[in-house]
Amino acid sequence: MREIDGRACDLEILDTAGVAQFTAMRELYIKSGKGFLLVYSVTDENSLQELLALREQVLRIKDSESVPMVLIGNKCDLDDDRVISIDDGMNVSQQWGLVPFYETSAMYKTNVDEAFIDVVRQVMRKEAQVSAEKKQQKELQKQQAAESSNAHSSKANGNGQLENGSLPHNQRRSQSDKSTSEPKSKCCVIV
Repeated sequence: MREIDGRACDLEILDTAGVAQFTAMRELYIKSGKGFLLVYSVTDENSLQELLALREQVLRIKDSESVPMVLIGNKCDLDDDRVISIDDGMNVSQQWGLVPFYETSAMYKTNVDEAFIDVVRQVMRKEAQVSAEKKQQKELQKQQAAESSNAHSSKANGNGQLENGSLPHNQRRSQSDKSTSEPKSKCCVIV
């Protein structure tokens, strides 16, 4: 459990490294994941190439180009063994539409927290956006239903009021519509 931006976040972290041979399992993890840390080793050029294919798999399974994601070059403390430069990682980030990029060191805990916090913030923004879109769609449907109902059952007088003196439903605002409640924290699966 970790607090990020004043919200308690419970992260479930699934490491899919080594499950490449279990394609169905990896696809299940991706399908249930909300945010993704795509990690390669700066000491292994093949790991970056494998990541390019993994990203495409994530986008395909999630059926979206807008998936909370962070690109990570790990083992940045091993400069003598480095085969992938920082610029290479930044270029991939740009090719992916400026996906946030970090070089990390698990040994020295360099940028590890920052990368996790970044992807969690992306997940929270995406959830807030989806929630707002659903609320807006629901409100629009309510308004359309009320307008349809009002058109069939009541005639408005010259002041815009109904014959019974009340305002049409689409001009009334309930107290619950005005309230802004914070979204509740949910479990975040990061693959």
